[in-house]
Amino acid sequence: MKILVCIKQVPDMESKFKVDAAGTWYEKSDLAWRMNEYDEYAVEQAVQLKEQVKDADLTVLCIGGDQVKETMKKGLAMGCDRGAHIADDDSSSKEPFEKAGIIAEYAKDKGFDLIFTGMQSQDRGSAQVGILVAELLDMPSISTIVDFSYSDGVVNVKRELEGGMKACVTARTPLTVTCQLGLNTVRYPTLPNIMKAKRKELLSIPVEDLLNVDSRQETAKMYFPEKKGTGLILEGDVAELADKLVKILKEKTAVLA
Repeated sequence: MKILVCIKQVPDMESKFKVDAAGTWYEKSDLAWRMNEYDEYAVEQAVQLKEQVKDADLTVLCIGGDQVKETMKKGLAMGCDRGAHIADDDSSSKEPFEKAGIIAEYAKDKGFDLIFTGMQSQDRGSAQVGILVAELLDMPSISTIVDFSYSDGVVNVKRELEGGMKACVTARTPLTVTCQLGLNTVRYPTLPNIMKAKRKELLSIPVEDLLNVDSRQETAKMYFPEKKGTGLILEGDVAELADKLVKILKEKTAVLA
């Protein structure tokens, strides 16, 4: 069995963000970086599957500049066999269809039985890439999975729906799944596995060799939401509050005009 898991390096969400000079993304300096949280669940599930299936082979893929290799090493330390680094210093400017096209071009002739991705990234949050990869590869896909099992080429999952409901879905490989938070318990890489990860293959491929689709979206502007006035809390007797509220509505709004 051949397995691919796609990850993304994102800033720590506790960072202080600033809009960059171009006004279309965040300023990248002085940020701490980590693996996208949704992708951690994808890596863990892929590793669990590798441990279950004899002779399974697991590749971790990431698009970005050289700094993403550090995040990829975590995936290797968790149990992935090799890394495919798509070298792209301008990855943040590429929209979901372009990134899906890059992944699909890499995967198209490698015979992957299962492709795992996170449901979405914590910075862009489009939740499109995994599904688009499946579409470009003409492969079935299941999104937002919160439970996963595999046996003899058949995958059984539960996927999250609205209102706390879940749907049970069965599909045969080849298949792409996108992973929701809470799918599993993500392991911490052990020191011996961290040392082993340094000796695993991590091949860099220029993005120009794989980008064969055109952009379909453009980020026109990025900005922080405008601050609005603070709310007014009224306290006291109900009758008095009603009079106060009517007075405020007459003075501050046109509701009772």
